[in-house]
Amino acid sequence: MTALDLIGCSPKFRAVLSDVDRIAPVDSAVLIQGETGTGKEVIARAIHEASPRRNNRFIALNCAAIPSALLESELFGHERGAFTGASTQTSGRFQMADGGTLFLDEIGDMPLELQPKLLRALQEREFERLGSSQTVRVNVRVVAATNQDLGQLVTKKLFRADLFYRLNVIPICLPPLRERIQDIPLLAEFFVAKFAARLNKPIDLIPDEVMAVLQAHDWPGNIRELQNFIERAVLFSPGSSLRLPLDFKQSVKQSSQSAARTLADADREHILETLEQSNWLIGGQGGAANRLGLPRTTLIYKMRKLGIETRRSQRARSVSAVTG
Repeated sequence: MTALDLIGCSPKFRAVLSDVDRIAPVDSAVLIQGETGTGKEVIARAIHEASPRRNNRFIALNCAAIPSALLESELFGHERGAFTGASTQTSGRFQMADGGTLFLDEIGDMPLELQPKLLRALQEREFERLGSSQTVRVNVRVVAATNQDLGQLVTKKLFRADLFYRLNVIPICLPPLRERIQDIPLLAEFFVAKFAARLNKPIDLIPDEVMAVLQAHDWPGNIRELQNFIERAVLFSPGSSLRLPLDFKQSVKQSSQSAARTLADADREHILETLEQSNWLIGGQGGAANRLGLPRTTLIYKMRKLGIETRRSQRARSVSAVTG
């Protein structure tokens, strides 16, 4: 494995690292899928650094960051005079990456009209510069990445099926940080050390209560969000211990309470539905407890906790209200 910032001990992340080691020696195309901020480029670089191409260039291009009108030129280069402002011949990213690896980030944003030319470059390892009829041959391994569901884009005819199959030879799915809770302490310690050195701040301790708050947050922006937050926390911590802004702690508390309510509501709805199906019979072969795979006493305890009354309790309360 390479010496890049591949930090984590969770089973899901270790599985990704095992995949990197297994696929790095071959030249097949790789499609890395994962939410924004999960580290797709880091994994792409790890594949390159562990491959026989490591001594050649790793070239990255974000397909979403380049205007559609310029993307073809960025990929394949152009001849002098090919368009207004093209004063010299320019090599594209494919030619720059010859012998090495080309990383195409946000591949789902590539315009449909450009996809056939990319497909040909992948299959034939050749292309023409914009404004030229001369064929350029290259030896490039392509690693693509996206935070979109390319299969759905294909169904909606927003992405070519043949290009999807050509890119998806070896798929890698990166887990979000909320599924890597065990890795948050390692990542937090790494980022604290990194930013403490960069900002010249003598922070050498992350208190247990601070780490607990970090692990309670769901980090929708994943590792990138954690990294940016740690940089901010390091900057504003007054002493040698990491301190969290009050607004962040309140946000995490509210998020946790909201998640707990959501789970409780779902549990209550499921139990009520099962009780209706069993005609409110709790025990016995056809009872709700058996349907839910729970002991009868456990179901009764959960019902009380969730405020679900038995039919007997409901009838008793109704009779009491009438006679009272």
